[in-house]
Amino acid sequence: MINVENSERLSFRLMDENDGELLFELDQDPEVMKFINGGKSSTWDDINNRFIPRLNAYRKPSEGWGLWQVNITDSDEFIGWVLVRPVDFFNEQPLWNDLELGWRFKQNSWGKGYGFEAAQQIKNALAQLGKADFFTALADDGNLGSINIMKKLGMTYLKTDLHKDPLGDVDVVYYQMKAT
Repeated sequence: MINVENSERLSFRLMDENDGELLFELDQDPEVMKFINGGKSSTWDDINNRFIPRLNAYRKPSEGWGLWQVNITDSDEFIGWVLVRPVDFFNEQPLWNDLELGWRFKQNSWGKGYGFEAAQQIKNALAQLGKADFFTALADDGNLGSINIMKKLGMTYLKTDLHKDPLGDVDVVYYQMKAT
């Protein structure tokens, strides 16, 4: 299994089906969910019957794929997660050499650099594996917080396009960088 070392302020652990409570808790804030689904909180049914089965489908510890739990090291407080999976994983032709990075953080942690710090630490650990050619992130074009993280990571705008997913297609902006 890939190991992601603690950063200056954060610790990381690959999440699994036993983390439903943390996933549910994070998704209860309408501001956190604003650019995911318009601000609708996840239900327990959403977590247990959609979110966790999807997580289990792409979770591959040996490759670093999954949701990386992010905690503040000093307090061990859960503040969010960073997603890692091949781009287009749920479509017919996943891009195995292009890893999607995504993130979701509690509102009380916004504006403190945690999202960038976590994504950078995880991206660097994945880059050391040498298996990915690219890192890609996507977001609603109004999600300036996520877009700023993408830019700070060194990603550049690639395109605005329809992201196809079995849960529903959505227009997003794509940012990308080479893994090396």
